Amino acid sequence: MIIYTEEKIFTKEQVRELFLSVDWISGEYPERLYKALMNSSTVYSAWDGKKLVGLVRTLDDNELVAFLHYALVHPDYQGQGIAGILIEKMKEKYKDYLYIELMPEESKNAAFYENHGFQIMEDGVAMQLCNFSNKH
Repeated sequence: MIIYTEEKIFTKEQVRELFLSVDWISGEYPERLYKALMNSSTVYSAWDGKKLVGLVRTLDDNELVAFLHYALVHPDYQGQGIAGILIEKMKEKYKDYLYIELMPEESKNAAFYENHGFQIMEDGVAMQLCNFSNKH
């Protein structure tokens, strides 16, 4: 049975393992990743016993905009609806905000978010500046 919580009870190692399981580069920076999650506005996590199996992170301005930065689920647990539950929990928490925004890093994931009520921004363009050389 999967348990969901908004408490930030995960460890650096649990977060590192989850992120590396889906080949996300941020898992290679466990100290920075953990600090970023602890300083995030909201983090919902999914647990199978003591194993961290999913996570969604949001940054917000306390009033108008919540930016859903990412949702991820360990490959062994994908296809069980965990990501959808995490997204719905986040949508419920921020239901009174004017905007809940996100930017899927892979266009193939857009359909998943559309199934949860998100729409592609008309004339929107995703932009990014990467600083991977700054590891510390």
